[in-house]
Amino acid sequence: MNKLRLRYSKTQRAKYISHLDLMSTMQRALLRAEIPLQYSQGFNPHPYLSVALPLPVGLDSTCELMDIRVTEETLDLTGIAQKITACLPDGLEVTDCYIPAVKFTEIAWIEIHGTLIFDSGPPADAVAGLRGRYAQKSILISKKTKRGMSDIDIAQHIKDVEFLHGSNITLSAKISAQNPTLSPDNFISALKGEYDELFPDYAFFSRKEIFDSNMTVFK
Repeated sequence: MNKLRLRYSKTQRAKYISHLDLMSTMQRALLRAEIPLQYSQGFNPHPYLSVALPLPVGLDSTCELMDIRVTEETLDLTGIAQKITACLPDGLEVTDCYIPAVKFTEIAWIEIHGTLIFDSGPPADAVAGLRGRYAQKSILISKKTKRGMSDIDIAQHIKDVEFLHGSNITLSAKISAQNPTLSPDNFISALKGEYDELFPDYAFFSRKEIFDSNMTVFK
């Protein structure tokens, strides 16, 4: 055993910690928890830490994953999650620690939950309109890529979409995690233009679970 996988949540004020600051925070917590980290070689050695799907600032999650390498071949994993959490700031909590069986490249889907807020309240027919939009066979959006902005069809990269009407509109959906990677912003951008009346004034999202291509919870 040289690699461990941490499952952790990033909520409350911690959701505003940037990815780079998160890496530094986790590294310090691991050192304080006396986890025997393995370091790279060379002039500026650094511990091997790898996050599955870096979380955008402002998005909270209960299903984040990080791989770390340790120097010990055998390590008692009992209580390690709690030990690391005790060294982390509020809003960051390691909920599990185990030996990984598959690579991050096997992640295929992310379940997101969201709240759509309208300053004047949701339109009366908002849920029907939203369901209709995301049931279409083609949903074109503009997405930033390494080559610039490109139009892509995300209809086949979204599934299990549901909306509920209340004081705000709540939603749940599963969106593609990789190839292509869709973000909640990509998801909601499908409402711009022709569906502007359904585009919210504010939107808040969280990650709830991640899955492989068979829709099995990814471990």
